[in-house]
Amino acid sequence: MSDAPIRLSKAAKEFNVGLPTVVEFLSKNGIVVEARPNTKIEPSAYQLLVEEFAPDRAKKQKSNELAHTKVVRETITLDDSKKTKTNLDTEQDEVLIKNVGGIEEPEPVVEAPAVQVEKREVPKEKDAGPTVVGKIDLSTIKSNRPKKKAEKEEEEKVAAEKKKEEEKVAAEEVKKAAEKEPKKPAVEEVKEEAPEPKKFEQEVMKAKADKLDGPKFVGKIELPAERVKKKVGESEEDAKKRKRKRIAKVDTNKPASGGARDFKRGPGPGGPSGPGRRGAKAAPKPELTEEEIQNQVRETLAALKSKGKSTRSKYRRERRDAVSEKMQKELEQAEVDQKVLKLTEFVTVSELATMMNVSPTEVISICMSVGMMVSINQRLDSETLTLLAEEFGYTVEFISSEIQQSVLAEDVDAPEDLVERPPIVTVMGHVDHGKTSLLDYVRRENVIAGEAGGITQHIGAYSVELEGGKIITFLDTPGHEAFTAMRARGAQVTDIAIIVIAADDAVMPQTVEAINHAQAAGVPMVFAFNKIDKDGANADKIREQLANMNILVEDWGGKYQCQEISAKQGLNVNELLEKVLLESEMLELKANPDKNARGTIIEATLDKGRGYTSTLLVQSGTLAIGDVILAGSYFGRVKAMFNERGVAIDEAGPSHPVSLLGLNGAPSAGDNFIVMEDEKEAKNIATKRQQLQREQSIRTQRRRTLEDIGDIIQLGDYHEVNVIIKGDVDGSVEALADSMLKLSTENIAINVIHKSVGQITESDVLLATASDAIIIGFQVRPSAQARKHAENEGIQIRLYSIIYDAINDMKAAMEGMLKPKIEEQIVCNIEIRETFKISKVGTIAGCYVLDGTVTRNTKVRIIRDGIVIYSGNLGSLKRFKDDVKEVKAGFECGLNIDNFNDIEAGDIIEGFEEVEVARKL
Repeated sequence: MSDAPIRLSKAAKEFNVGLPTVVEFLSKNGIVVEARPNTKIEPSAYQLLVEEFAPDRAKKQKSNELAHTKVVRETITLDDSKKTKTNLDTEQDEVLIKNVGGIEEPEPVVEAPAVQVEKREVPKEKDAGPTVVGKIDLSTIKSNRPKKKAEKEEEEKVAAEKKKEEEKVAAEEVKKAAEKEPKKPAVEEVKEEAPEPKKFEQEVMKAKADKLDGPKFVGKIELPAERVKKKVGESEEDAKKRKRKRIAKVDTNKPASGGARDFKRGPGPGGPSGPGRRGAKAAPKPELTEEEIQNQVRETLAALKSKGKSTRSKYRRERRDAVSEKMQKELEQAEVDQKVLKLTEFVTVSELATMMNVSPTEVISICMSVGMMVSINQRLDSETLTLLAEEFGYTVEFISSEIQQSVLAEDVDAPEDLVERPPIVTVMGHVDHGKTSLLDYVRRENVIAGEAGGITQHIGAYSVELEGGKIITFLDTPGHEAFTAMRARGAQVTDIAIIVIAADDAVMPQTVEAINHAQAAGVPMVFAFNKIDKDGANADKIREQLANMNILVEDWGGKYQCQEISAKQGLNVNELLEKVLLESEMLELKANPDKNARGTIIEATLDKGRGYTSTLLVQSGTLAIGDVILAGSYFGRVKAMFNERGVAIDEAGPSHPVSLLGLNGAPSAGDNFIVMEDEKEAKNIATKRQQLQREQSIRTQRRRTLEDIGDIIQLGDYHEVNVIIKGDVDGSVEALADSMLKLSTENIAINVIHKSVGQITESDVLLATASDAIIIGFQVRPSAQARKHAENEGIQIRLYSIIYDAINDMKAAMEGMLKPKIEEQIVCNIEIRETFKISKVGTIAGCYVLDGTVTRNTKVRIIRDGIVIYSGNLGSLKRFKDDVKEVKAGFECGLNIDNFNDIEAGDIIEGFEEVEVARKL
């Protein structure tokens, strides 16, 4: 036998046993197999089966041999007088069944008289053998049984021979009668005489034809009458008279077409006179063109696909196929769209990271690798956004670019239309370095007295006329770290930047940031070293720090102008302004005043009596009352304009800051504005921009997924704080929101769910109630209804006037939400000097307190050779025979450790306490 494995089902069939029997037998012999028909067993297992089930296989083989033996029928006779009674039937005639196969000798069986019987296998009896008692002659017995097939064939054969003899006799009689009558040949002989050849004589052979005897009638066949289908109310005779419908023949030579086929046979091909008629040769089939072949293939495939269904099911299937194809295309498009970021310009780092589903830290690290210092809430321009997106495998699509291009496409002005305009100067620097004090001296006003906390928290725009008649427009930006976006906008709209640095201080982080903004915008810088009149002022130290940043002033051989000033005393301020005017003359600043105004939004606020008030800076053209203005996603008609001192004016030219009324909302600081000719067009553009803004906000909101929930559960200590921010101006709201988002940590996340300008209203309280949020008001107050509603709902409203107060309070609240940290403090050290074993008590240690104080509740560690072998609690603490609460240093005591007795002399017991310590952010 081969060594190939054998299937379990084949082995079971071979041994004539069941599958479970084979599996059970193999498992008893230590061979575990699966009870499956296709399981293969090894030759060794098969050999065990051969040894065990060999008898069963022999029986199966013998059974198969008996099943294939042929049945032999035999006719036998038996005398009528001899009848034998048997155990099977006492009243039937006996018929001997001979065993023709030669396998076993059967017992004689007597049956009713029969000519042919089938051989059956009869069980063998060992004692009795076959006994022949005689023969039966069945010819004398008339049986009523039905005739067998062989008998019928024999009778039919005899009848046919008899019939042939009768026909032969009849033919002879007809022949004799024909001879007596005059001869009439049944078939006239046709003689064809061949033409006589000219040269050769040809022998003529006469044809001899046998006479036909005529048809021979051997019988009559009666056909069943044809059943004619009757119509309703029609008689049988009318039904017989009705003409049968003729089946039209289809022209097979005509190529198949998708339309209805013409079954009429006309005079053309296939008609009565054409080649398609019976007996005529079929016309050769024309060769099919490639287009016809393709049509036939399509029709065949369509027929196979339809599977003979109705038109309605075919229509449903086509619709299903169309829907599935459409869904497949949508899925493919969705996969492509996942790698396309649709966003507007000036998206923050945090928003970009959320859209790309990466950490903001990764985005910041990429920016640092290319030499860009950005913060988590810093807005990025289009070039930076494209660079970062490509770095992470995304493509950027600016959805508002088409609108921006169509609206902000500015015509090139002719040189003769340009006139000189005042320079726009932005004052930047670190907080409390004297920026506003410098402007106060220039304007001869005290602006800083009106600012809360003595720091600037708004971006201010002022137009100042100097003694020589020159006009300079100043932009004052905040120096606090929260107002990064304001400083960036100031640098983008300005012509010249004054960097104010306190001489008694140093170059601070916000100073460096302001320098970076100015350099990024390509704006010339003039450095003002303020507070030069104070003790400890060192301007050279500032110059040295600037030189370390690769910025050399003119005094040290560089290209940047600088001036030492004192804003409080007015020292050298005029010299500083002269240097600023010199820079502006070198820039040759010009603009065209005779066209529609364009410019930038500086600030926007909501006044309860006036409505939305926007501060803007006109950069080109002239803005007048009644103009239709489009600013960001808002529009309106100019109703009134005021200068920085609150005086109403009718128009504003290039480089003039104004406050206006008329917009239907508060645009974001930094948005561009343009005067439109048609108010309807301005409304359509504003509506579309609002829609894009909503889509952008939805995209930057990340929904919580199962993975996020898993991370939260893994962290354990995780909290979320929802915040609603309302402020007086848009820039301050933006700065406060960015500062709040910076406070987010791994365990506490701050979500700014809404931010806007204006007072706190009932809708803000309702939103806070629904989202369980805190309302923060920056230099605004809630309405009476909103305050009452907040008290009823238990909503907390926090009001602030200084931005860092709001930041510090939020930080303290977040620290309070954190779980305290558990720290250990060592309170005592105890030396074990002797041990005593007491039954039913355990091991008692006689100890000496080396330092500190041990109490009954002190947790202890057993230290042996510098290794901690057990940590637990004290079981008892005694001094002499008395239980005590504590034992101080220098005293002896006795103690035992709860659930621990393996203590030895010389061990050190270290006592400690677990103390909760508040966590800091």
